Amino acid sequence: MSKRYRITREFKENGASEQGISLEECKQYFSTKPDFAYTSVFTVTGATTMSIEGDFFMWTFGDSKIPFRHYQGDIYVSGSNEAVIPKMLEIAGELDADVLEG
Repeated sequence: MSKRYRITREFKENGASEQGISLEECKQYFSTKPDFAYTSVFTVTGATTMSIEGDFFMWTFGDSKIPFRHYQGDIYVSGSNEAVIPKMLEIAGELDADVLEG
């Protein structure tokens, strides 16, 4: 099972933790990243197909599409692909946020 990570401002000082990371801020930030695309439905296809509604910023990495999900002021991502870790740290740094496991 892969680890799940959260990009958050929960532990930032100067009131940043109170505002969190807004959806509009995410849309603006990820729109500047050519390897990301926004979608409001994430579909997983395998033996069965499942669609999840939400706010997803899909990262295209090679042949993979990796969802970064905005939810309640944070961004969540699975660490199932090792390339996620440096990308996640880059995003957190640019958004003045921290990365937490769990």
